[in-house]
Amino acid sequence: MADEMDKAQAAKPGGDTIFAKIIRKEIPAKFIYEDDQCVAFNDVSPQAPTHILVVPRKPIVQMSQVEDSDAALLGHLMIVAKKCAQQAGLTKGYRIVVNDGPDGGQSVYHIHIHVLGGRVMSWPPG
Repeated sequence: MADEMDKAQAAKPGGDTIFAKIIRKEIPAKFIYEDDQCVAFNDVSPQAPTHILVVPRKPIVQMSQVEDSDAALLGHLMIVAKKCAQQAGLTKGYRIVVNDGPDGGQSVYHIHIHVLGGRVMSWPPG
């Protein structure tokens, strides 16, 4: 966990991101979901037995910068997150997380939803 927070503290907004490269298929990833608005794939550094990322094709930098016009896209991402959780067999529950900024643990400045499951999630998080 400390490693992830170190990455978040070092990350800076701006420029091309790893997610943009994955969306453009410059970096290989096996999509478990793909449509004209987003892609979903397993996290390469999972924090739970199941850890899926749902990433919009639109490069929104972070949650605190979404606009009212992004409402439909954000709703779509949540529906896709639910579908991915169902497909992964997370019948006992799961956690959905969106990190924002360094204190929120954001390490890639392209908004994305984490779908975490396969174990009991502790509370409070972090």
